Amino acid sequence: MNENISIENVYREYSNMIYKYLLSKTGSEDISEELTQETFYQAVKSADKFDFSCKVSTWLCGIAKNKLYEYWRKYPKTDELNESFEVRLTLEEQYISNETKLEILKAIHYISEPTREVLYLRLFSELSFREIGEILGKTEQWARVTYYRGKLALREELNENE
Repeated sequence: MNENISIENVYREYSNMIYKYLLSKTGSEDISEELTQETFYQAVKSADKFDFSCKVSTWLCGIAKNKLYEYWRKYPKTDELNESFEVRLTLEEQYISNETKLEILKAIHYISEPTREVLYLRLFSELSFREIGEILGKTEQWARVTYYRGKLALREELNENE
């Protein structure tokens, strides 16, 4: 990594984004904190290999995703909703009752990837469309369009379940 970029500055700038991404995928604050630390530990170990062919945030998200996959291989995911998952909704969704939140989580489960991932990142991690695009290796506009289509699919799924 370039000597003009300190790992402390990188950590300060990107740790919250990485944590939110991991939290949206695991539903556990403890696991997300641990994986965030492992992500930055790996970044420090491999900093000399970073060649600026992508953004620092994209590089870190790639490391975080690999750490997450390692975790899932060691501790396989279940299809059950994690009861300790705290739903963090955007202002757009903040007035929804707890019962409706559960219905939304169930409905999102039936939406295909990558739309499901965009919905999780936006609704539960409160990430911007720019951040979502960076994490998924797409553009901000792609994230916006995918989110919009996901909301339409979510509404349709919720209406089917009524």
